[in-house]
Amino acid sequence: QVQLVESGGGLVEAGGSLKLSCATSGRTLSGYGMGWFRQASGKERELVAHIRWSGGITYYAESVKGRFTISRDNVKNTVYLHMNRLKPEDSAIYYCAADLRPAENLKGGGDVEFRGQGTLVTVSS
Repeated sequence: QVQLVESGGGLVEAGGSLKLSCATSGRTLSGYGMGWFRQASGKERELVAHIRWSGGITYYAESVKGRFTISRDNVKNTVYLHMNRLKPEDSAIYYCAADLRPAENLKGGGDVEFRGQGTLVTVSS
């Protein structure tokens, strides 16, 4: 069984930064892309960032381009999301997910193969 555990969420002022981590355990997710999703209260789930297994191809939602950076360490089985210049509208539950499909297939919603429980990010104005 695969487990994904997020950490690093919290309360931060607008303009601040946070680094989220997603540690995976269980069987090796070789070949899996990893994504960070977020869901704010009353809003649909949004794919924020995605990185392929090799790390060479990334995707970012327009709303976070230039502010967020996704990276992964396949030795440590961990994926990161560096979030800079945070805005109140970035407030949401962030969770990571693993799926063999590319980002284009994950943007529209629906189930993902593996996902964590999420970590709350709150950005105060």
